[in-house]
Amino acid sequence: PTLSLKKRGGKFTPLLFLKSLPIGRQGGWEELSIVYMLNKIVFDLETQKSFDEVGGRNKNHLLKVSVAVAYVYSENKFLVFEEKNVHKLGEILQEADQVIGYNIVSFDYEVLRPYLHFNPTTLPTLDLLVEVEKVLGHRVGLDSVASATLAASKLASGMDAIKFWRTGQKDKLKEYCVEDVRLTRDIYEYARANGKLFYKDFFTRKEFKISLPDAIERQNKHRQNSLF
Repeated sequence: PTLSLKKRGGKFTPLLFLKSLPIGRQGGWEELSIVYMLNKIVFDLETQKSFDEVGGRNKNHLLKVSVAVAYVYSENKFLVFEEKNVHKLGEILQEADQVIGYNIVSFDYEVLRPYLHFNPTTLPTLDLLVEVEKVLGHRVGLDSVASATLAASKLASGMDAIKFWRTGQKDKLKEYCVEDVRLTRDIYEYARANGKLFYKDFFTRKEFKISLPDAIERQNKHRQNSLF
């Protein structure tokens, strides 16, 4: 395939692919170029239980999903999933050229794993927390990066999200998760465009350079059925 590039922050970034397909015509073959976006997905989820309730941070698979949200670049749309249909999220993730999130490898994937019939760590993943930690040498929370970089903050906390779930405030829970996905997407976009991010260290706003890996079109995508 031919790769369409756009210059961002001094380097070229793949945005669209052009694929040429042969079309039968009298007297020979001609080509039809089809333009499509890379299938990038940003996602986050919230849980029904806290770490204390399941025996610690090494038992994320027991936390259970309350709600999950995915932003699909190709559709410019936020998709919301409840526990009863979260397997649909797994099917969408398997079609992704890149899955983007903040702390998704060690947390979200482990919470999601019991609902899937495949290992989510095999997905092409860009975990922004992992990339930030590579540069800084320590972990920095989503809210710290968002407030310093975007002048925007999380609507609530993870514990608040559990309270929303338990008190039946589903709309508030979904709004919170959608906003976390929006912040994650905007941090990703800022880093791609500017090659840097900011975070708050107590009362100081600190800048650091960061280079994120490009998304690559996946070949031989295989959708596996989930457990439910």
